Amino acid sequence: MGKRLEGDGRGGVEQDLLRHDCSIGEILKQRGVSRRDFLRFCSAMTAAMALPASFAPRVAQALDQVKRPTLVWLEMQSCTGDTEALLRSANPTVAEIVLEILSVDYHETIMAAAGHQAEGALDKAIADFKGNYICVIEGSISTKDGGIYGTTGGKTHLERARQVCGGALATIAVGTCAAYGGIAAASPNPTGAVGVMEAVPGTTVINLPGCPVNADNLTATIVHYLVFGKIPALDSHGRPLFAYGKRIHDNCERRPHFDAGQYVEQWGDDGHRKGFCLYKMGCKGPATFHNCPSQRYNEKTSWPIAAGHPCAGCSEPHFWDTMSPMYKRLPNVPGFGIEQTADKIGLGLVVGAGAAFAVHGALNALRRDKEPNEDTREG
Repeated sequence: MGKRLEGDGRGGVEQDLLRHDCSIGEILKQRGVSRRDFLRFCSAMTAAMALPASFAPRVAQALDQVKRPTLVWLEMQSCTGDTEALLRSANPTVAEIVLEILSVDYHETIMAAAGHQAEGALDKAIADFKGNYICVIEGSISTKDGGIYGTTGGKTHLERARQVCGGALATIAVGTCAAYGGIAAASPNPTGAVGVMEAVPGTTVINLPGCPVNADNLTATIVHYLVFGKIPALDSHGRPLFAYGKRIHDNCERRPHFDAGQYVEQWGDDGHRKGFCLYKMGCKGPATFHNCPSQRYNEKTSWPIAAGHPCAGCSEPHFWDTMSPMYKRLPNVPGFGIEQTADKIGLGLVVGAGAAFAVHGALNALRRDKEPNEDTREG
């Protein structure tokens, strides 16, 4: 991004280097961002991190003082969907992310430089800020035949990842491909595609799976580090608990229909139009952990299930193999502690509203008894 600032009327590269030493609060003030908008952003990030609203002033105070972090963004085997999600983020906007919150010193898709200039910008960033920059990786990493199936600037993606991640403060794998290998790693996996954690063992990697990543979760992860001075608590798959600590099924707006035995039986039927549960149409929400129901996409307006499409389980490891066929339902619902299918649950609930409430309460109690608590599950 330093190259992009040349000749833009704001002091060029020299001014950009000075902005590395400014706090985020100072930069926002210079850019004319109102205090109200700043506090609104802090409240949104507090909610995204699943913190109580009372933490918003602490977030604002920390961002007022903390220095803007340097970030480099690497593209590997990907469709660039996570970058597209970033560019269309609304809270904050991509302009706020690039110009204010982060110092994006390298991103092939959005930087003006190309070729040797671009590679020079990357080399300079990782040398000047060694041990203090954040690396974001999008896409899986090829490992077969030495990683030759994915190269940039004459280096394999495997070489590049080891070079850049090795000197990073932390690495964030955005999207399911970077986290677990994604579709590229699906059987038979001809390029030997893997996620960042497997390709560069021993480094600090935070996985933000999803197809694509929710830009709010990316920003919240970085804000968490800036505010608390450490990475957020992670689950056993390296995912932040604030974003991946709860099942989609347990927070889904269609969950009452599941409990009532009301399901979409075929696309476009009366149940589909009324917003009934999509479990029978292949919804993987009962086996998927993500905050899609609360964070949503497109300025928080919607998400797949709200739009009438079942969850594909894209934030889970190897979902393309383990969650397919996409429109075939799960054999049973995990977490109930009894081998009940959706058909049997629905049949048992048709006896009336009173019985429905009783069964719902009994199932919830049984679930609490059978399921380990969240801390134990996430290890």
